[in-house]
Amino acid sequence: MALIKSRVQSGNPYPLGATWDGKGVNFALFSAHAEKVELCLFDEKGQNEIQRIKMPEYTDEVWHVYLSDIRPGQLYGYRVFGPYAPHRGHRFNHNKLLLDPYAKALHGKMQWTDAHLGYRAGHAKADLSFDRRNNARFMPKCKVVDTAFSWGSDRKPKTPWNETIIYEANVRGLTMLRPDIQRNQRGTFLGVSMPEMIKYLKDLGITAIEFLPIQGFLGDQHLVGNGLNNYWGYDTISYFAPEPRYMMNGDVSEFKTMVQVLHDANIEVILDVVYNHTAEGNHMGPTLSFRGIDNLSYYRLVEENHRYYDDTTGCGASFNVDHPRVLQLVMDSLRYWVEEMHVDGFRFDLATSLARSRKGFSQGAGFLDVIRQDPVLQGVKLIAEPWDLGLGGYQVGAFSPGWAEWNDRYRDTVRSFWRGDERQIPEMASRITGSSDIFDHRGRRPWSSVNFITAHDGFTLNDMVSYNGKHNLANGEENRDGTDNNRSWNSGEEGKTDSLKIKEFRRQRMRNFMATLLLSQGTPMIVAGDEFCRTQQGNNNPYCQDNKISWLDWHGIDDDDVEMIEFVRFLIDLRKKHPVFRREHFFKGKTISGTQYKDIVWYNPDAKEMTNENWSAHYARSISFLLSGAAGETGELTHGEKVSDKNFFFILNAHHEVIKWKLPTSRDFLPWRLVFDTSNMEAKRGKIIDGGEISVKPRSFVLLESHMRDDDVPDLHPDVLDRIEKFAGFLVEKKSGKGLKGADNESE
Repeated sequence: MALIKSRVQSGNPYPLGATWDGKGVNFALFSAHAEKVELCLFDEKGQNEIQRIKMPEYTDEVWHVYLSDIRPGQLYGYRVFGPYAPHRGHRFNHNKLLLDPYAKALHGKMQWTDAHLGYRAGHAKADLSFDRRNNARFMPKCKVVDTAFSWGSDRKPKTPWNETIIYEANVRGLTMLRPDIQRNQRGTFLGVSMPEMIKYLKDLGITAIEFLPIQGFLGDQHLVGNGLNNYWGYDTISYFAPEPRYMMNGDVSEFKTMVQVLHDANIEVILDVVYNHTAEGNHMGPTLSFRGIDNLSYYRLVEENHRYYDDTTGCGASFNVDHPRVLQLVMDSLRYWVEEMHVDGFRFDLATSLARSRKGFSQGAGFLDVIRQDPVLQGVKLIAEPWDLGLGGYQVGAFSPGWAEWNDRYRDTVRSFWRGDERQIPEMASRITGSSDIFDHRGRRPWSSVNFITAHDGFTLNDMVSYNGKHNLANGEENRDGTDNNRSWNSGEEGKTDSLKIKEFRRQRMRNFMATLLLSQGTPMIVAGDEFCRTQQGNNNPYCQDNKISWLDWHGIDDDDVEMIEFVRFLIDLRKKHPVFRREHFFKGKTISGTQYKDIVWYNPDAKEMTNENWSAHYARSISFLLSGAAGETGELTHGEKVSDKNFFFILNAHHEVIKWKLPTSRDFLPWRLVFDTSNMEAKRGKIIDGGEISVKPRSFVLLESHMRDDDVPDLHPDVLDRIEKFAGFLVEKKSGKGLKGADNESE
């Protein structure tokens, strides 16, 4: 065994982790209850342990040592000694090699074996026993890194919240089947960085890409044993290290390069982060890091019996962010990703768990307070998934000012409305105008509502209009997993169909959903691939499908799909050009000062304003409203100023019959013009609607616009013709084999 000749010094208790200073490396590990800690050094392949060094110093509950002559690239892990007493909350086992919670990079793959268990498996109370097997050769290793990187003139886009359009994607699935990206780059950070992918994202018009977890995670043992894998990544084991499988050469700079390239395209990077639980699971789970370092500190334990975990996540255990050192780890991690990795924001998985005390969710929880006052995090986007599985876990609208929140009530209402369900009109009106009933308090704004109709968890947009029920047999759980509350409708036939009529009907319904999402007040989130009708074959829980079920099928894009892409681009353009679709303040429904008009007016088909009786009509399945372009952001109009925007009239008909709609009239309005009709995409945009009435076909969305008289706002969409020309050219290339498919005809 080759020894590293390095002078051992006491080092410092801060910063935690392995820190290269140009001369050597300082190692520091928090453990309040350990009796001894050994630093284990490995060869460059991570196969042979070449030296163990007893950590010589213990300061403020931190074990530390400084080694001169250690360089970036050195692989290491820890062995932590202490009592194995599950009933007292201690699960120390020095036979287990442990990952550093502050490791900046990981090397090697996890090989699942019972040797990772801290106990001897085989009986009901097995976790009370003690296992002496060494798991080191089956474990990934931590790697010392040099964080230096030439960011050059990198500039964060800092897109205002009300102008933000989020695109949720999985790093791997986004490019695995992308034919114009080199095979060895697909599924990686560098694959996302390629010009072809960047051009697509930029042309689509999104302003931020939200990646499913990219912090180091593991695949569940039972999945690997069944030939499946953890595709989504919600089993984090390393909160500073990028996931190794997303890197070509294991170099952290690959992630930084991707961020830099996305910033150059004016696209923000948001990370989906999982600080509520870890990959170690419940009391029968493996000992990989936190459990073996200081179980009593890192996890919330049942007060009556510390053998068990207080699990509000449904994943086995909850991270104990009430503990100052655990909260410090979370905050250090967030700051690292902002300052060192230049990310622009975070979406917090099961965020309610992070804001819990022993008494339940609290707006005064330490986690929320620390986030709110942190100067580094003041300039980034913070998004909460505002629920968990604990008592009182559903907290939509309850997070502090400055946070945005996933709004599942928007998702459920819009799905139900367009399915044609009864009694949806009042709820629908609130959801598409920013959900003021949920978020209009403490100075919060409409952007606080992250509106989504689909997400990684659930049906794709295509599947939502193609399946009545889930089809999850491929997950190996006999179709028991995944929600049954899909609020979907197959449009007349389950799954794949040869009926041209049903196919067109499904496309019309998808256009309804996209138009609703992108023209609602709030922050829209699109799931990658929904813009070209991606399918997961009815699987609404493909967390374990790291294959063609989940990957974006760029090969399969046909002319109809390209038309859908073009429609989404058009909607995004429309949203960007007209402030009335992305207001910074909630509607008041009051007359605008200096005019006779309200900022928003709700109408019946007879062009009369809605009454209380109309709102309560259980049979109503249609809704219309006028957004006034005369409304400034405060609802005030300064005398002598030009009108800020056009007037837009929305008609959403979820009924199964044609409805004739009389249009609002005013001497100040120019004639209404057609923006789009989802039932007839051939209709000419800008067409004048004669006669003051329009027939709206079943299950369709019609949008009309009108200038105010003497208004110098330019005609609708000056670049529409340019887009149509480009679109037509793309179709020609596609049909000739020179388009997207022509780049690489090999299949995976």
